[in-house]
Amino acid sequence: MKIATAAYPLNPLTSWANYVTKIEDWVRTAAGQGAELLVFPEYGSMELAMLSGPEVAGDLECSLKAVSDLTPDADALHSDLAAKYNVHICAASAPVYDPALGARPVNRARLFSPDGGCGVQDKQIMTRYERTPMEMASGGPLRLFETALGKIGILTCYDSEFPLLGRALQDADLILVPSCTEALSGYWRVRIGAMSRALENQCVTVMASIVGEAAWNQVADANTGMGGIFGPPDVGFPATGVLAEGTLNAPGWTYAEVDLNAIAHVRADGRVLNRTHWAEQSGRDKTVTPKRLG
Repeated sequence: MKIATAAYPLNPLTSWANYVTKIEDWVRTAAGQGAELLVFPEYGSMELAMLSGPEVAGDLECSLKAVSDLTPDADALHSDLAAKYNVHICAASAPVYDPALGARPVNRARLFSPDGGCGVQDKQIMTRYERTPMEMASGGPLRLFETALGKIGILTCYDSEFPLLGRALQDADLILVPSCTEALSGYWRVRIGAMSRALENQCVTVMASIVGEAAWNQVADANTGMGGIFGPPDVGFPATGVLAEGTLNAPGWTYAEVDLNAIAHVRADGRVLNRTHWAEQSGRDKTVTPKRLG
């Protein structure tokens, strides 16, 4: 299959029609290049806050609520585009107030299939800024989505930096990593996490980023990143583990061809078998009693 992952700039939208046109242009471009899976970044939906005016978009709490209110409409749009262009789309994550999960919003990614299917994945572990002042909540559990493109999991940004979350998705062929990182160091933390999960699980990880400035919104006012698609540095994959990477802070799609047979082969007969040998850590990961030398 061909995968497209976004380096996505936020725009100060002036109408819903602007948003529809923008998203369809992005989807049309990727589909036109033969992509079957399209991945948008974390908090890319925050540009919807401008549809409620600059005062709402510039107020942290108000912008979260405004985007949540528009997310059902955005979901309908992405579902229609997935069917129209015969692609799977991981929509840009959004703050969502879900009464079933409490009073505070979750950070929710949504995965759409061309046959009308939709699955949601909430971020598990909040960053410091998401804890204070955003007061975002951890959402529902990790999920593994069975799709025509293979088994897909989602680790949103900071989640990708935690090995046990990755291990919970050990059966995923693809792990999507939508991200929103302000500094270059943040981008590299997530990228290193994504590449580590590809190594441990012997799978492919797909990182999407917001790029550029959006000073009119506190959630994503400054952003650094690029698209990247990674695999294990082993048989059937590049020696670096990098299948494709974009250009830092340059908007656009990054593409890579991914073969599920290569994933199955490296898991069965790679030069190393990290995924299979994971359990051998158990019992060897206990605290070591310090021993003084000399």
